[in-house]
Amino acid sequence: MFKHRDIWFALDTLAARFGMSPSGLAKQAGLDPTTFNKSKRHTKDGRPRWPSTESLSKVLLIMGVNFEDFAMMVTSGGARPAGLNVPLIGLAQAGNEGFFDDAGFPVGASWEEVRVPGVTDDNVYALEISGNSMAPVLRAGDKVLIAPNEDVRRGDRVVVKTIGGEVMAKELARMNDKVVELISLNPDYEDRTLDRLEVLWIARIVWVTQ
Repeated sequence: MFKHRDIWFALDTLAARFGMSPSGLAKQAGLDPTTFNKSKRHTKDGRPRWPSTESLSKVLLIMGVNFEDFAMMVTSGGARPAGLNVPLIGLAQAGNEGFFDDAGFPVGASWEEVRVPGVTDDNVYALEISGNSMAPVLRAGDKVLIAPNEDVRRGDRVVVKTIGGEVMAKELARMNDKVVELISLNPDYEDRTLDRLEVLWIARIVWVTQ
């Protein structure tokens, strides 16, 4: 049976694995930033307060960690969950030749690596954001996990590479055989409409960490 202190220790460990505080972890999952604060872990009269199933589910979903991996962290005192070392490259470098094939999969041996818990797909990779064109949703230093194998749908955050070598992270508004319409994450930057033939590849962002 899981113990109260072990559940909270595993959440703290998960946050640390992704370089975040418990408040940052909650915010990343769309929760109130105080959800996992230490002051919220006991009632005023000292009784243990457990994280809700809903808040825990949101955290595991956004971090790409399944419940079995999290349960292992709880029972093993925060041991690292299953995962992979995935290729990592700066977004500014992603427009260069030699890092991707024509389908948007990482190639070559010049990538750094970052370990991501819960990942089992060998084809995923991470891009590190630079500049402020995607703020406040994505800031310089944030890492986004890209899954070329996954289908993209309206409303997804995506990374797009054009035939000309431009790489951008946007929200997909619409895509058909003729055009790709993209919404800028930063309102100071214009939305983009690209001819479908201009797009070399488009891939879904499945995970973000600060």
